[in-house]
Amino acid sequence: MSEQTAAVKNGWMNRALNTIEVIGNKLPDPAVLFALLMVIVWGLSWLFSGMTFTEIDPRSGQQVQIVNLLSGDALTLFASNIVTTFVNFPPLGVVLVAMLGLGVAEYTGFINAGLRSILAVTPKMLLTPVLIAVGVLSHVAVDAGYVLVIPLGAVIFYAAGRHPLAGIAAAFAGVSGGFSATFFVPSSLDPLLAGMTQVSAQLLDPTVTINPLNNYIFTTASTFLIVLVGWFLTDKVIEPRLQATKVDGDTSQMVKMDALSAQERKGLRAAVISMFVVAALLALSIVLPTVTPWAAPAEQVVEGMNPLLVAASPLMKSIVTLIFVFFLIPGIVYGYVAGTVQTHRDVIKGMSNAMSGMGYYIVMAFFCALFLYAFNQSNLGVLLALKGANALKAMGLPLAMTLVGIVFLSGLVNLVVGSASAKWALIGAIMVPMLMELGISPDLTQAAYRVGDSSTNIITPLLPYFPLIVVFCQKYVKNSGIGTLVALMLPYSIAMLVLWTAFLLGFWALDIPLGLGASYEYIPNR
Repeated sequence: MSEQTAAVKNGWMNRALNTIEVIGNKLPDPAVLFALLMVIVWGLSWLFSGMTFTEIDPRSGQQVQIVNLLSGDALTLFASNIVTTFVNFPPLGVVLVAMLGLGVAEYTGFINAGLRSILAVTPKMLLTPVLIAVGVLSHVAVDAGYVLVIPLGAVIFYAAGRHPLAGIAAAFAGVSGGFSATFFVPSSLDPLLAGMTQVSAQLLDPTVTINPLNNYIFTTASTFLIVLVGWFLTDKVIEPRLQATKVDGDTSQMVKMDALSAQERKGLRAAVISMFVVAALLALSIVLPTVTPWAAPAEQVVEGMNPLLVAASPLMKSIVTLIFVFFLIPGIVYGYVAGTVQTHRDVIKGMSNAMSGMGYYIVMAFFCALFLYAFNQSNLGVLLALKGANALKAMGLPLAMTLVGIVFLSGLVNLVVGSASAKWALIGAIMVPMLMELGISPDLTQAAYRVGDSSTNIITPLLPYFPLIVVFCQKYVKNSGIGTLVALMLPYSIAMLVLWTAFLLGFWALDIPLGLGASYEYIPNR
């Protein structure tokens, strides 16, 4: 054991994280935990439903009213919508459809051979930063990173002789912790948040317009910060701590760094060619038509955004389908050429194996969907967000401290309200006009919100994809639980909150542009 590893193992941070892990893993099974939280929400909704609150919901313009979920009407509505709530739970379809294609690619050996080929030419020391950067880049494909990058991070690390949970942590840090970072390509979140910022700003000044890429320079630069922070923590803190954690999952199907056989190389070449053919056909369908069917209608495109990249475009809505196709076809081609598939029944078996491994996730997703439905219906999250924002406003802190307060308030509210747009619709309606009155631009306020919103994604069990990441961990370490994942990700979350906030303040101090058409000061009638 190296001195560095021993220091990490015996240090106060490791002891604290071990305590968090133990306590967290003593919580009930995640599925039961979500059920219990739902019951608690029911009780709180009954308790607060008779109270009057002065907070105004900016979405409706009315005073916030807590909905009693134990009333007859609410219970019958809940019961009648259980199936719909579960089936329409956004991560459910995304995960299952993507896993069908990935299951075939894994079963036939395509993923195994492809990763072995890549790892043979990739320097081991660069695995971590490349994985985190790919995680950040995956935001362009909406939620694809959760079902693609994170599990592959574990596979890549294990194949390289490193701990698979460290790969999950690094990938999760990039995909979810760096959610508001952008790797040169704008994400669909940019125009969404900018539109809400403009609505909030126009409450005070109807002439204000917000460029959809008003944070683009800051979020692009933030990618390098996220990669560096994640790289250091993964290699120097997380992985040394995991050396005592035994990998006791089923490793029979995991990648082993053996040299590719001639048949495997032949199959891999054919599979890669098939991927390029599919990609070429997709590119032609985008380029050749005068008006590509993959683009969003003009009325749904914000000025300055590529109509192919907005959330409403058929291309973005088809990302999961494209993942399915881009792994299914090469997986089948590889299987037939390499001899790992004999008939179509083997392909179906690969899909079946993938679905059988999703059983536990489906159970957790059921209770998670019901809890989130109840929590959203109750308006408890709305009340919490508005009370926090009003409390921050009432403090009257110096400008820099107020920005720091917005970051930490956003991170705190993020623990109970998962949607980035929903939180900003609530918090922004208070914070944007308040800071405009103090001379702070909506662009800077929005950037502060994005820092806090991203930084705590990775430690909240209420993140819709959090149960899925727990399942990924259990594939390698059987006794993994909520505590395991929170303890893994807490160092990233704390470091991002502190360093990313300092990074934003540094941008402000040096007057580096936040984005296109952005400013730091608000000047009326500019």
